[in-house]
Order: sequence, then C-alpha cells, then structure tokens
Amino acid sequence: MPETLLCHRNLAFELYEVLDAQALTQRPRFAEHSRETFDAALTTARTIAEKFFAPHNRKADENEPRYVDGRAELIAEVKPAVDAFLEAGFLNANRDFEVGGMQLPSLVSQACFAHFQAANAGTTAYPFLTMGAANLIESFGTDEQKRLFLQPMIEGRYFGTMALTEPHAGSSLADIRTRAEPAGDGSYRLRGNKIFISGGDHELSENIVHMVLAKLPDAPPGVKGISLFIVPKYTVNPDGSLGPRNDVLLAGLFHKMGWRGTTSTALNFGENGQCVGYLVGKPHHGLACMFQMMNEARIGVGMGAVMLGYAGYLYSLDYARQRPQGRLPDSKDPLSPAVPIIAHTDVKRMLLAQKAYVEGAFDLGLYAARLFDDTQTANDEASRHQAQALLDLLTPIVKSWPSAFCLKANELAIQILGGHGYTREYPVEQYYRDNRLNPIHEGTEGIQSLDLLGRKLAQNKGAGLKQLFRLMAATGERASHHPNLASLRQPLEQLVNRLQSVTLVLLGDLAKGKVAATLANSALYLKAFGHCVIGWRWLEQAIHAELGMRKGNPADHDFYLGKLQAARYFLTWELPGCHNELALLEARDDTCLAMQDAWF
Repeated sequence: MPETLLCHRNLAFELYEVLDAQALTQRPRFAEHSRETFDAALTTARTIAEKFFAPHNRKADENEPRYVDGRAELIAEVKPAVDAFLEAGFLNANRDFEVGGMQLPSLVSQACFAHFQAANAGTTAYPFLTMGAANLIESFGTDEQKRLFLQPMIEGRYFGTMALTEPHAGSSLADIRTRAEPAGDGSYRLRGNKIFISGGDHELSENIVHMVLAKLPDAPPGVKGISLFIVPKYTVNPDGSLGPRNDVLLAGLFHKMGWRGTTSTALNFGENGQCVGYLVGKPHHGLACMFQMMNEARIGVGMGAVMLGYAGYLYSLDYARQRPQGRLPDSKDPLSPAVPIIAHTDVKRMLLAQKAYVEGAFDLGLYAARLFDDTQTANDEASRHQAQALLDLLTPIVKSWPSAFCLKANELAIQILGGHGYTREYPVEQYYRDNRLNPIHEGTEGIQSLDLLGRKLAQNKGAGLKQLFRLMAATGERASHHPNLASLRQPLEQLVNRLQSVTLVLLGDLAKGKVAATLANSALYLKAFGHCVIGWRWLEQAIHAELGMRKGNPADHDFYLGKLQAARYFLTWELPGCHNELALLEARDDTCLAMQDAWF
C-alpha cells in the first residue's frame, strides 16, 4: 500500500540518523523517553491523521464554512477529528507531564504534527493556532490570565487565534487603527476591525481566545505603540465560568482559493462599545510579545508547506508507477506494451526535483525544531544562546523556502498527472491550491527577505550568521572524507564562499546608510541564501546516506541511493543557478528599483 502522508523510512532517517533524536533522551527533561516512546507517539499521530483527518480533506474543500445567522458553520467531520487530536494529547505534546502533557522534544512533536498537516491542512489549523496562542499567554500573561484563559486552552476547552491584519493596513502593522481604552477596572474596551483571522469563529470549543493587537490612547506612533490584548469570544467570570457573549461580531467569511476548511473571518470588535479585553505584557510592547507567536507560526507555515508538497510528491510518484503511457525513445516497435510513465526521463526529472525540494525542506523544518529543543534544554547557557541565534537567523528561510519550492513541487505533481492533474477528481490540484496560501501566510516572501537581509544577518553582531558558516564549513570537511561526495561538496563550497563575500558587501552598504538600494533586491538574496541552506542540509543527508550504505543492510540500499541521487540533483542542478542572483546583487543592479510607475 503506497504511503500518502510522508515516507516513514525518511522520517526515521531524519530523526535517528541525521538529527539524533535519541541523544535528546540524555537530557533531564526527556530522560523518561526512548525511541520506543517516540515511535509510539508517531504511530498514534499517523493513525489519527489517516482515520480522522485525511478522509474529510476533500469534503471540507468542497463544502467550505458557511456564514449562517452571524456564526460560522463547518462540516460535521471537523469536530470528531479535532477531538481525537485533543484526546490523544497532541495539543500539549511539548508540555510537562504534570499538566497532562507528553513532555516530548519539539523535534518529535513537530514530526507528529507533520502527519496532520499532510492529511488535512484546513482542519489542522484550529489546534495549530490554539497552541501558539496558549504559548503566548504562558510566556507573557499574568497568573490570573493563565488561570482564566491558558488552563482551559491546555484542556482543549478554549481555542485561540491571532488577530493582527486590518483592512487598510495589510502587513503594515505600524498603521493599525484598533484602539483599546482603559475601563477603570483593569480591563480595556477595544474597538476596531480585523480581517483574515483564521479560526476566528466556529463551534469546536466552548470559547475562542483572540490575541489582538491594538493601540492605547497614549501610544507612540508606529510599531512602538502596539499593545497586545486577550479578547475572548465569551467573557469569563472570576470563577472561570462563561459569561455573556463579548462584543466581538463575526462580520463575514472570506472565500479562499485553498485552505477552504479553515474559517477565514472578518471580525468587528466593539461595535456596541462593550468589547472587553485584557492587556498582555507591558503597554506598547505588544508586537515584541506577538513575535513569539508569529515566529512559531512562520515555522509552522513552512512545515505546512513542506507537508502539502510531500503529499503531492507521494501521490504523483505512485501515479507515475501505475500509469502506463508511451514507449521509450529507443523503442521501435509500436506494438510493444506501454511503459509506466516513471520510465520516461522527463518524468523522473520532475519526481527527482520534487524529492529534492520536499525532503530538503522537511530536513530543514525538523532541524529548526531540533534547534528549538537546544534553546530550551542544551546543557549550558552558551549552547542555548548559540541555538537561539541560529534559529532566529533561519526562521525566514524555514518559512519562505518551503513556501516557494514545495509549491513548485505541487506544480510538478500536477504536470506528472497531465490532464488528470488539473481536475478535481485527483488531489494534487487541491494540494497546490492549499499550498498557494503559504507564500502569503505569516509574512510574504518580500517581508521575509527584508527581515533576513535587513535584520537577521547582523543581529547579535552576526552571531547566527557566523555560526551558520562555521557549520557549513564543518559539513564540507566531513564530506571530504567521502570520495563519492566530492562532486556534491564542491558546488556548495563555491556558493558559500561567494555568498559570504556578497553578504559582507551588502552589510557594508547597509552600515553606510544605503538602505533602499541594498534592500531593493532582497528577494534575490533570500533565494540564494535559502538554496545555500538547503544545499548544506542535503550534503548532511548525503553524508548520513554514505554512512548508512557502509552498514550494508540490503533493505536500505535503494533508500540510500535515492538520497544520494536527490542530493546530487539539488547540489549540481539547482545550486549553481544561484550565482546569477549573486551576480546581480554584486552589481547592485537597479532594474527594479529604477522602474517608474508611469512606465508600466
């Protein structure tokens, strides 16, 4: 039976050969775990994803939420799926045993969650947003806020959202107009409008906790004047019981190209002047708090993009093996049997590209989860700081690279199915539509490129960047001990060397105040930097494939050869093209910057 969500041999390769999940069990927080407990959690995740999430993926797409009498109605299958997720404990996979959590490493919990993302992106969004909102309250909320809001969220009785975007401002949070007035009793009264709020209304939980960005009356202009508020759908009494409906109105639903199973809402706060909210953290420091949830969401969006790409890859791979069509170019007999299309070289090219994109991005997403574990549980403070610096640097890549190139994988999956791929009778067109949102979700590609080049490279005096280049050099050194990897190592080393020199020049220009000219081509830098990172991760995978080959297990022989071939494809076919982007950056090309409105 073909695998449909992800390749479980590849998952084991990542967890236990590349990223060494078992080493985490030597740390006190994870000492009660073992490979057996990790695998048990993964098996449970796969079972629930296949039984409850995957079966209604198509139905949710064809029957998107409806706006009925001021509320959002979902298909009936969503709640049993979410309830099964909650009952299995995945909402609190990272939390302490003492509060009912699994106390799993983020590496393993991310791998568990990947199954749900592959099975049904729309339904998975509801617990995903709740986890982020709960973590935000846990980090910055008061004890009373944790008692009234966090605890019911941990129990799965309340769900959560993030409410940032406004109709006039879009991604420009500095321009939000939602206001919060002190009510004199420690609470606030909010008034404003938010759009594109995923999970903003539903009947899956007793309550919905909106994490809302707004400005106080004395707020300074710009992002330094943003505060963060808890705004529940239903007010909560001091004893924890639900009070009356808060002044939060569902104004309508957006109808999206993909992710149709997730409510995308327009919410009006305070139309009657009675929208109760509670300040989280310090006044005017809301964006700094919200960045925790935004960065978690960015990594989650990246992994979601990976898994949609992965599902499309696996489907098109199985289709190519089953679909007979045509004959090989050197076959002269028109009466000979048609061959499976996987025998055609161009189909192999498209499958190999998909494999390189999705398995490279999958490795990066899990590597980011491993880094998060290091930020929390590494043996010394210096190691924790190093992990945080590297994770901060890589977050724009974890979000943006899969969003671009796993979408490309979905496009190739459609192409492999030919005319069938373009029809709704086959799932690959939905995977593409669902994935097309991810280059926009949680910051567009342009925003991620500005964040990387304009902020993250120089952050903490370039600590993360220096560490990344050291790690790349160390991987190259290890690869040099494997003669078979020489042709793979050299393209990466050449690109890293050129990327380093271009980066120094660009940072120098920024230091000289040439901000607009330097950031004008930041999208080129994002692509080249991202390819370099994925190339590094593929060389790491190739090293472990070589080590696996030496063990001589016949059952794994083809798996490792496939790894090496995908690494070869990415490092020798994809990576060299980045020198064109770097050449444009070196030349300070102003083609886009100099273009004028009137010339279009």
